[in-house]
Amino acid sequence: MSAVALVPAVSALGHDLQKAGVVAVALLAAVAVLGAGRPRVERWSAVAMLLAVALTPVLLITDIWDSPQLRPLRHHPTAAIAAAAGAGAVVVVLAAVIYRHAHALALLAVAALPFRIPISSGGTTSNLLVPLYLVIAAGVLAHGARRLRGPALAPWPRARGLEWLLMGLVGLYAVQASYSSDFMRALEQVVFFYVPFALLFVLLCSLDWEPRLVVACLALAAALAVLLVGIGFLEYSRRELLLNPRVIASNQVESYFRVNSLFFDPNIYGRFLMAVMLGLTAGLLWSVRERTTWLLAATLALLLAGLLLSFSQSSLAALLLGLAVLAAVRFSVTWTLGLTGAALVAGVAAVALAPHAFHFDVGSSQSADRATSGRSRLIRGGVDLFADRPLQGWGSGAFIRQYRAHNQVSAAGAASASHTIPITVAAEQGVIGLAVYLALLAACLGRLFDRVRSSPQRLGVAAAFAALLLHTMLYADFLEDPLTWALLGIGTVLAWRQRAGLLPASGGLTASAPAAAPAGPAAPGSGAGGPA
Repeated sequence: MSAVALVPAVSALGHDLQKAGVVAVALLAAVAVLGAGRPRVERWSAVAMLLAVALTPVLLITDIWDSPQLRPLRHHPTAAIAAAAGAGAVVVVLAAVIYRHAHALALLAVAALPFRIPISSGGTTSNLLVPLYLVIAAGVLAHGARRLRGPALAPWPRARGLEWLLMGLVGLYAVQASYSSDFMRALEQVVFFYVPFALLFVLLCSLDWEPRLVVACLALAAALAVLLVGIGFLEYSRRELLLNPRVIASNQVESYFRVNSLFFDPNIYGRFLMAVMLGLTAGLLWSVRERTTWLLAATLALLLAGLLLSFSQSSLAALLLGLAVLAAVRFSVTWTLGLTGAALVAGVAAVALAPHAFHFDVGSSQSADRATSGRSRLIRGGVDLFADRPLQGWGSGAFIRQYRAHNQVSAAGAASASHTIPITVAAEQGVIGLAVYLALLAACLGRLFDRVRSSPQRLGVAAAFAALLLHTMLYADFLEDPLTWALLGIGTVLAWRQRAGLLPASGGLTASAPAAAPAGPAAPGSGAGGPA
């Protein structure tokens, strides 16, 4: 029986098998993360990664096999096989490059992070991180080839409390999908985000993040940000967006024009720019070369202009928090807290003195909705959902469906989340999921900020993560964003290198970029023939 014929056969076995499959891929991801860096189980970790890469697409296709989205593939199996063969060829070529030059994985991952490809099929369009998925699959293939040939030649970070909490939250999400009213959405979250990004985390942790590699990735991210801002300027000058009809429609009725460049959402566009700007700012604060200082300052000014045109309030707030973190560590905690407090008081006073300028009227819930772009209404709905089922929640991915049912709104009137991650977690996963989520946040901040003052490289990563965390509180997408996993992976290795005495105390953010790593003996933190 051919692979194409197997898919409808597996799909016909029903939701019980699919629910078991979701739990299975989550367990494979857990084995991959928790077993990485442990010589006795390292090969099992590599095998789990390979199995997860093989199983996740099958699980997704079996779930949507009968949907209109796959009608063209069902009617033209030859085209489907050809597309799969083409993707496989790309993965094999990239894997060969990564196997030979380990640091290429980091650069390829950074290059793929921002880009979502619109895939149209059966009258619907999905925006998927296809380039990043191909890089992850190639990295897993190269990683597996090395680990199955022999153990790593040098130690690298092992799983600790953070990794256990991370995969505990993913595993809990997979289990709670079994009673969700929107199982398909929960499945998509697992196979599109949690599992592949967990594999990305392992791959990044296996790299030797020496200062030159950090600089090379930051320079590449900055170049991409400048390119994306240029496209945003073009959109603004032409008053015409390239993507997302919902933003296009809102621009027709608002007094301002929001740009989103090649992103589907202006807030995700702003999040990417914000993270890059904080990395560049960390480099600027420790820069010792006048030419580098001016170059970084000019780039930051350009990116700030692009961020302002996105009109992303959450991204601007996150940027300010990240800058406050950098200022507190680099200069003075006391002065930073004082200035931040003064700015907050000034902001509250401005709203109180001129509420209409901010579309806000004290005591009016509708005004609060307008001032927060509808978020306050979504938050109230999420809190009500949590109060109705506080222990186990409504099930993974169930927020949008339950919000519609409880508030009697149409599909067009409901968002896909509360736009405040803790509320979404509480509503979907109950107090159990919320407790694991809060413990995970504490573990992440503890790892990234521990002794961070002595390392500008680590400070840049920590500030970006803190800003991203605030962005998730004001918007959405915590573990659904590959940037979260990338910052955690890089920050984990940098913290390990600092404990091992391998990280310079200063100047790391302005070092020269590396050439591709050779395939010879591995450096500390890498695997055989260079890390994957």
